[in-house]
Amino acid sequence: MADLLIGGKWVESGSGATRDCINPADGSVIRPVDEATPDDARAAVAAARTAFDDGAWSTSPVADRVAILYRIADLLERDKQEIARAETLDTGKTLAESEIDIDDVVAVFRYYGALAAVRSDRAVDVGDPAVISRVVAQPVGVCVLIAPWNYPLLQISWKVAPAIAAGCTMVLKPSEVTPLSTIALTRILEEAGVPDGVVNLVNGAGSDLGAALTDNPDVDLISFTGGLRTGTVIAESAAEHVSKVVVELGGKNPHIVFADACATDESFAASVDQVATGVFLHSGQVCSAGTRVIVEASIADRFVDALVDRARTVVMGPGLDPNSRTGPLVSQTQLDKMIDFVRLGVDEGAVLRTGGQQPDDPALGDGYFFLPTVFDRCDRTMSIVQTETFGPILTVERFDTEEQALTLGNDTQYGLAAGVRTADPARADRMARGLRHGTVWINDFGYYTPAAEWGGFGKSGNGRELGPSGLAEYQELKHIWNNTTAPAAGWFAP
Repeated sequence: MADLLIGGKWVESGSGATRDCINPADGSVIRPVDEATPDDARAAVAAARTAFDDGAWSTSPVADRVAILYRIADLLERDKQEIARAETLDTGKTLAESEIDIDDVVAVFRYYGALAAVRSDRAVDVGDPAVISRVVAQPVGVCVLIAPWNYPLLQISWKVAPAIAAGCTMVLKPSEVTPLSTIALTRILEEAGVPDGVVNLVNGAGSDLGAALTDNPDVDLISFTGGLRTGTVIAESAAEHVSKVVVELGGKNPHIVFADACATDESFAASVDQVATGVFLHSGQVCSAGTRVIVEASIADRFVDALVDRARTVVMGPGLDPNSRTGPLVSQTQLDKMIDFVRLGVDEGAVLRTGGQQPDDPALGDGYFFLPTVFDRCDRTMSIVQTETFGPILTVERFDTEEQALTLGNDTQYGLAAGVRTADPARADRMARGLRHGTVWINDFGYYTPAAEWGGFGKSGNGRELGPSGLAEYQELKHIWNNTTAPAAGWFAP
């Protein structure tokens, strides 16, 4: 079965090339996937351009696009178990996580179905009853949508749903490491009634396909979620064509714990649990993972001891094993990076309290597993504190005052997300307002809703996904001025 969708036809690679999808839990081959060539990518963009310029889709009744969005959600629910299994095999995350992801994806399509149904035109009073002045939203055009490997289905849905709602056409490019759930979603889009050419799919490495997709005059918008270096290259390529760019480029997210949030045994345990979950879920392969715990000095020793104990009890295993609480890293490349980061942390003087290596369980020996790792006595001069590790590595910093906590929380080139744990509502509000991060959780961590914008400050990127702003990214605003009396201008009257 071919894996590339171009102009409404499923085709194989123009070169016949394939790439094996690897199960990171044991290194086995799940199946080969067709690998697109640059010419395939350019053909996909051309197909999207033709479909947009034809006008049948971009000017289609909003009710038709709304119906498709709801149909996609229904079909995802129908195929939930099959797609969740594919996601787990491909990414290594637990099956429970994959099932939650699909529920979230369903919610995203339904949210944009409801939002698209609400007319967004805006009347403008210009003080002249003869003039009808209004601002209308129209689709931006051809969109290239590039998703990462850690949440492949979820992240592509954040892009596809508003693009469909707006009436855009698109080319999807999932990570070459984890394409299976995006292939399944694309088949669902077809079944739901998305016309030929509106959605196109190419698989392959960004290093091979990037220029054909992003340095392309036929592309109006590029939405990319991934690393800072790649995002910068994409922005530079798009600038020549003045293509719109929306990028989410990761984070190094602080989780700040005040002593008053740990005043009782119950609140102390809850704080430890939230911090551990915030960093070790999906083996830390989360852009918003709370990889920096910044804890008040008066409770730091006890708190770190408890975190170390919790890290040592995390049950690792294949994602399809119901006993597993976290799975492997996604690839050998990612595993090698963790080993290098641990070596760097030790060399820089951080105190390795636990983890820092692969587990010694022979049953996990063929997979890319890495133990939950805690580094204590860290400071901002250390690369391991400054750099996004994208793995199960937690660094610990300490503070004495609220001002110090805020300074540390903002002392990063990124600004995606942050957590604050405190029993003082006034302090919580001050910290939330002062932190330069796109999402701030108070006494909780990691949650989101399709109705609230997601994105970051600083080098975490620009633009927003989700919420009304997520739809606005895929729209252009047009002002229409209609003078119903059609007067003469009179400026150069004879």
